[in-house]
Amino acid sequence: MSTGHDVQSMIRENRSLDVKEVFSTGGILAQSFPHFESRPEQVEMAEAVQRAFSLSRRLVVEAGTGVGKSFAYLVPAIDLAYRGAPKVLISTFTITLQEQLINKDIPFLCDALPRGFTAVLAKGRGNYLCRRRLGFAMRRPLGLFDESGSALAVINDWARRTEDGSLSDIPFVPKSHVWDAVKSEHGSCRGRRCPYFQDCFYRRARRRLDSADVIVANHALMFSDLALRRQGASVLPDYRWVIVDEAHNIERVAEEHFGINVTNHSVKFMLDSLYNPRTHKGLLVYIKANELTDAVVNASEAAQRFFKRVRQWYEENRAETNGRCCRNFVEDTVTGRFKALRSELAKRVKAARDEDERFELMRYVDRCTAFAQEIGEFLLQSRDGYVYWVEVGEARRVRVGLRGAAVNVGPDVKRCLFDRFESVIMTSATLSSGAVSEKGGFGFFAGRIGLEDFDAVKLGSPYDYEKQVTIYIETVLPNPNDGKFVERACEVIKKYILETGGRAFVLFTSYEMLKGFAGRLGEWLGDNDIELLQQGTGIDRSMLLKQFRRDERSVLFGTDSFWQGVDVAGEALSNVIIVRLPFAVPDTPLLAGRLEQIRSEGGNPFMDYQLPSAVIKFKQGFGRLIRSKTDCGIVVILDSRILSKRYGEKFLAAIPKCRTEIVGRR
Repeated sequence: MSTGHDVQSMIRENRSLDVKEVFSTGGILAQSFPHFESRPEQVEMAEAVQRAFSLSRRLVVEAGTGVGKSFAYLVPAIDLAYRGAPKVLISTFTITLQEQLINKDIPFLCDALPRGFTAVLAKGRGNYLCRRRLGFAMRRPLGLFDESGSALAVINDWARRTEDGSLSDIPFVPKSHVWDAVKSEHGSCRGRRCPYFQDCFYRRARRRLDSADVIVANHALMFSDLALRRQGASVLPDYRWVIVDEAHNIERVAEEHFGINVTNHSVKFMLDSLYNPRTHKGLLVYIKANELTDAVVNASEAAQRFFKRVRQWYEENRAETNGRCCRNFVEDTVTGRFKALRSELAKRVKAARDEDERFELMRYVDRCTAFAQEIGEFLLQSRDGYVYWVEVGEARRVRVGLRGAAVNVGPDVKRCLFDRFESVIMTSATLSSGAVSEKGGFGFFAGRIGLEDFDAVKLGSPYDYEKQVTIYIETVLPNPNDGKFVERACEVIKKYILETGGRAFVLFTSYEMLKGFAGRLGEWLGDNDIELLQQGTGIDRSMLLKQFRRDERSVLFGTDSFWQGVDVAGEALSNVIIVRLPFAVPDTPLLAGRLEQIRSEGGNPFMDYQLPSAVIKFKQGFGRLIRSKTDCGIVVILDSRILSKRYGEKFLAAIPKCRTEIVGRR
């Protein structure tokens, strides 16, 4: 096996791709794509990535819209493959970018570049059908589910025809409890002893990954793999180089991955799958283990009482705590029931003669153990540096959640990612909280994810923002915290929506504010033949975007998820209205904990956290407008603090220079 030094020597000695030549006007890419334009920013990024690989350096690259960052990191990654280096992992946050890489960018480069290479999309194991579990479920489907079993029959028929065997290939979306009964799982895999081993969909996919030069995955799967590697296992083949695109989402994904998240719905789903007292269906009925149903009913009733008490506590204390709770804020009346159920299930596992039955039961033994452990840790608050809080949803089936997350997830990311790999490339259009003219500004991002000793490159956009964008800043509106702001801001919004005939995003920082504006503007929009598309009304984001692109006279009101990762090119989006500067609400439990920590360490919570995070989010919102060199439009800022407060200049300095109109200034 080659040492790290051997690999680095090999890479330095076998350079095969000249990045400048590849991206030049008459280069390889231009020969394959007649409309290709050489961009200095793209060349600079590609050279920086190649240099970081060669020198085993960590690199942060902020690349503005239009740089073409995916090609800029793919070409150096493919260059590694040409030189026989170990695999490269490319991790993204959104499915959209994954599909772009796998279906568009990588096939193009595979055809254009002088030698072939292989790249494979990695999916989590639970995305694949397990033939053995399907066969087990098909024996007596009526014992498992309260349906006729038609869904299983369709899946069974599909399983005979599919080559892929993954959830995305099924011609319909199976109900969650049906897929849960047939999906592939590590804990219930018989490995080589399985009669379906040679035809296993997951094993087939894993073999493709084993032979690939480049693996494309999402952040969640990457963290799952990294965490398992610390325990001597893995879900992905070995790789030596890591490229993290959409890196601004790393902290959020890590926070969820390493944290605690238990809900009444997840507990009920597990217990009902074992035995549902309402329908008298479930695994225990299927395997005729009726003697265990009492233990399930006891656990179910205890869980219902427990989460009801948690909800009552939340409603009684939410005004004061916003859900943040102290140690043992309610009595632990449920983990004992889970442990008792686990014990009964474990006895049945030992007695079972059917191996498939044993594997199915062991799934629930493990789940009972996990629920008891997580709820116990939450109530005892046993993890240092964590914030613990309760979330209660407003849907018809009320969701009650127990959440725990690290105040600073940086040490976890450092331990599993940066301490393990010498060369990690982090890139996004929004990583720096500094001015466009500054080379730095990455300290806030790096500090939040535990990144130390790194190189940084900041690349502006090749687009001509001074010609493509006009910013309007309204100075006569009250401060957004003023009670008169909403009424007066609505009148200003009407003016700009009429100017562009709809085709606008209106970005808010909270659902509460969004609903307030929607209530005031809904009728007016209808009277002017402009459709209001509103986030939070039961229509998912992709459908809202589809409707927005289709309907020329529409306005989309959005909050957090519409500030980033949304791509609407052309005239369909000609107007972005930022209602208020996107400072995070300081009374959310996790943010409150972070600000407390900064204060306790002698820092300034506003300057050290709230301001830089708001600047980055502001850049993301601004970036929704221009997605190509032919796009043009307006950005409207209704928050006058961007001019009246000293910190406001940091927001304007962080975005490309544009024509700016100060409205209301005398």
